[in-house]
Amino acid sequence: MKKLIHPAAGVFALVLILTFWIATVLSEVSGSLMAITQVKTLIPWGFILLIPCIAAAGGTGYSLSAGAKAGLSKTKFRRMPVIAFNGILVLIPAALFLSARAAAGVFDTAFYAVQAVELIFGAINIVLLGLNLRDGLRMTGRLGRARG
Repeated sequence: MKKLIHPAAGVFALVLILTFWIATVLSEVSGSLMAITQVKTLIPWGFILLIPCIAAAGGTGYSLSAGAKAGLSKTKFRRMPVIAFNGILVLIPAALFLSARAAAGVFDTAFYAVQAVELIFGAINIVLLGLNLRDGLRMTGRLGRARG
């Protein structure tokens, strides 16, 4: 069961984060304050799905690795604290701040500075989660040869 939950939860989490990021960029490019407000107020509701997916992917991944600290398992394991740090200490607080500001109609310098930080750290997490997906596919032999 873990072999089904881990990739499904990981891919769903990555898709959610990509959706948040792309929706943010598209709403900003549109220039519509209504679109920006809608996106910024909906993203925290997505945490209801995202947080359990991240937890399930992390927990099942750790369990599947059986404590392996070599090869691709080690590489994936080393990325996780960065992903967690970015999510818990930067992205979630930024999303909540932006949601509150957008709901209040406050689109000031602080809003756009935090928006820039959120996009940068979100992109970092997308890349790191994508690398973990790639390495997981390599480990299972679904993408090239497994290196470890």
